[in-house]
Amino acid sequence: MPADDIVQKVNQVFCDTFELEPARLKPEAKLFDDLGLDSLDAVDLVASLKEECGVDLRQDPRVREIRTMGDVYRLVTEIVSSQK
Repeated sequence: MPADDIVQKVNQVFCDTFELEPARLKPEAKLFDDLGLDSLDAVDLVASLKEECGVDLRQDPRVREIRTMGDVYRLVTEIVSSQK
């Protein structure tokens, strides 16, 4: 799946799950500080990304390093690429 498609799918997850405006979803946007997510939202995010993108982040230790939208894009891209 091309990186642009991944970004689009991830952004759609954020729009649908957290009712965020697409204009706020920039790579540098911090999930907690800029977008207002909390720890419960992080659980919803993992579930929504699995459903929409087919990536299971529950057991992936890299999920603890996610701070920004760019981090989410990179991690999902890495996992999708490794599934080929």
